[in-house]
Amino acid sequence: MTVTTPIRPDYAALDAARVSDTPFAHAVVRNFIRPDDLAALVASLPELASGGSFPPSALALSPLARGLIAELEGPVLRQAIARKFALNLDDAPTMLTLRGRTRARDGRIHCDSVAKRVTVLLYLNPASEAWARQEGCLRLLRGPDDVEDYAAEIPPVDGTLLIFPNGPTTWHGHRQYVGRRYTIQLNYMENDAKARNELRRHRLSALAKRLSPAA
Repeated sequence: MTVTTPIRPDYAALDAARVSDTPFAHAVVRNFIRPDDLAALVASLPELASGGSFPPSALALSPLARGLIAELEGPVLRQAIARKFALNLDDAPTMLTLRGRTRARDGRIHCDSVAKRVTVLLYLNPASEAWARQEGCLRLLRGPDDVEDYAAEIPPVDGTLLIFPNGPTTWHGHRQYVGRRYTIQLNYMENDAKARNELRRHRLSALAKRLSPAA
């Protein structure tokens, strides 16, 4: 399938999505990337041989993927998320990375860095038996000790968007999964020294991955 026009996410679905407070404030939007657009996008994504997060600048991305990234970093999504969670994100720097492969050590229970005000995850995978077995499905957890003690589970499929403001109890993780698992992660950062340091580390990582893409 060939798509020649830019991808336009389903912002109406985002506006209509309910914010759940269990186990912490979050919103889930199914098919934020519509099925026809998702099929074309998935077909255009590079196969990543190694795990870890890659800045867009470290990857050879198709025009379709680059257009979507520009859209995600633009004002429409920022404003929609700010409205949804009653936040002021006007001056928040953004940090965006892509992950294409999950390793055995990935998915351990954690909270995101305090330098990240909001985490946005966009899942770019077709349905599979692994997801049906709950492998690699992100779980929003009631605490830091048990990946089975979850209040919500989000399969990483079908252009699903997950958004949550970060905090000291935003525990999340998933059951072990090894294989292809494409995710775009966008963060709205705090505008302070910790955030600047993380953004600087992100840029250095981009340089390292350009020099050694298989690392």
